[in-house]
Amino acid sequence: MCALLSCQGLAKAFGAQSLFSGVTLMISAGDRVGLIGPNGSGKSTLLKILSGLEQPDNGTVFTQKLMRISYVAQEDTFDEEASCIDNLSQAVHDLDIDAAEQYNRVHALLSRGGFADPDQPVRLLSGGWRKRLALCRGLVTRPEVLVMDEPTNHLDIEGILWLEKLLAANVPESPSAFLLVSHDRRFLENTVNRVIELAPVYPEGSFQVRGTYSDFLDKKTEYLLQRQNLEERLANRVRRETEWLRRGPKARTTKARYRIEEAGRLQEAFDEVRSRNRSAGQVGISFEGTQRKTKKLLVASGLSKSFAGSPLFADLDITLTPGTRLGLLGRNGSGKSTLMQILAAANETSGAKSDQGTVTTAEGVKIVSFDQRREQLDTETTLRRALAPDGDSVLYQGQSLHVVTWAKRFLFRVDQLETPVHRLSGGEQARILIARLMLQPADILLLDEPTNDLDIPSLDVLEESLSDFSGALVLVTHDRFLLDRVCNRVLGFDGRGKAEYFADYEQWLAMLQEMERRDTLPKASSVIQDKAEAKSKPGKLSYMDQREYDQMEEKILDLEARLETLQQLMTDPEIMADPDRLAQTWQEQQHLQAEIDRLYERWNELEQRKQGA
Repeated sequence: MCALLSCQGLAKAFGAQSLFSGVTLMISAGDRVGLIGPNGSGKSTLLKILSGLEQPDNGTVFTQKLMRISYVAQEDTFDEEASCIDNLSQAVHDLDIDAAEQYNRVHALLSRGGFADPDQPVRLLSGGWRKRLALCRGLVTRPEVLVMDEPTNHLDIEGILWLEKLLAANVPESPSAFLLVSHDRRFLENTVNRVIELAPVYPEGSFQVRGTYSDFLDKKTEYLLQRQNLEERLANRVRRETEWLRRGPKARTTKARYRIEEAGRLQEAFDEVRSRNRSAGQVGISFEGTQRKTKKLLVASGLSKSFAGSPLFADLDITLTPGTRLGLLGRNGSGKSTLMQILAAANETSGAKSDQGTVTTAEGVKIVSFDQRREQLDTETTLRRALAPDGDSVLYQGQSLHVVTWAKRFLFRVDQLETPVHRLSGGEQARILIARLMLQPADILLLDEPTNDLDIPSLDVLEESLSDFSGALVLVTHDRFLLDRVCNRVLGFDGRGKAEYFADYEQWLAMLQEMERRDTLPKASSVIQDKAEAKSKPGKLSYMDQREYDQMEEKILDLEARLETLQQLMTDPEIMADPDRLAQTWQEQQHLQAEIDRLYERWNELEQRKQGA
């Protein structure tokens, strides 16, 4: 199969630091590729090189002639004052398609994206809806290859599920292949059929497995075990050869000279394997509890909070005890972060307060918070001062640790210590905040989106540390894998002023889907009635049904004739030059098509009853 996009021997460095080297890959039609790797391994840079936005230091990128690549960046850039429609229209303006096709593409994708008001300015959109718009913009040009850098960032769980369905759909907008960077393990498991890890631990620069993320983990475990065994075998051979080299000259003269040279090469091979195996370091995350034995750390009763006249939650009760691991779930803006702020201020006279209800804590309880907005970070200070504000050492679990040792625990290099925080990646900034949390013994940990920008190895360690934490944990995250593994209870917000407890996120999601189903019941009353009538008197139509059946074919023919006329009007230059008439024509076309589909379905239902089916 001919590759849509490929590269050979790619290498990139920034100054003295090498990001990656020797990267070779091929993407063909049907490939759904997930690119993973530790923070700083060059994933985003590789995506930009493959998309033609940056140049490699070495290596070559090959693409099929006239192939279109669409790139969705981590951070979205829009015309903030323009509407969602206008921003997508700008993306298709220069394509070789007529105005009617441009119009259809834009409105079809906005409908698929679930935008209730596509005419509103982009500046009014939340982070999650901006991300949806960016993904729609990436698809509206109908690319052969869609490249996405952290597409789940800012999306809530419903948004992530929407994206999974979008990538799995077989529709005109679907790309032939896609390549994405993500640290969301459940999302990777559900969307990709090939995983590539970019990391210095691999001699080829990357490790590639065709299959799901679970398949990748199995193969990676086998590979690392083989590398560890190789290191042990080389170590034994080096030890034997070193002993021989240390013998007296008389013993050595009886040996061939090539063995001395081979011993040198063997030492180099061992050093290279050991260096690569050691490069697969892990972040040293471990949260310190106070070991308090108090049964109830925090009790909140009857909490209620509204924003701009709309209730976020009402009459909410929360009890936190040692071992409680509570996950908060809800759409963006449903009140999760507000509740976290109220709990964080439980021991303070200032800070966020509920409109109604009380929050009481055990005497001297220690509450430690992680803020997803990272407002706690002074981005102008250096990494050294961010990690050790009071000197060149920190006090951790009763021991004084030098800032260099503390930095290495979080995989920072010594040469980074004087780097301003604003020049560090999002994952590195998240690790600074986690390092600060670890210095504060806590009874209650409040973590609001701690997984944002963290790489997968860091997520694995974070998960283990949270599971071992002896105090109470309240966690807001869209990482479903982390929720399942860590939380023993879930508090779900419905976005309408109500919050209740669930066993897991799937139970909460089922509740939301049931709410949406009930919302459609009044609109579907006629359909329900039709189905009820269809079940009565099988094999014979009532007078009204028979009359409806006799007129059905003529109605459909009339509507199809009108639909054909509208389709011709959509290509009329006068209509195309008038945006209002074009919009009106397109909307009528959509309504007609929906009515024709409904009539065909009803006709088929009556036909089956008529035949006694």
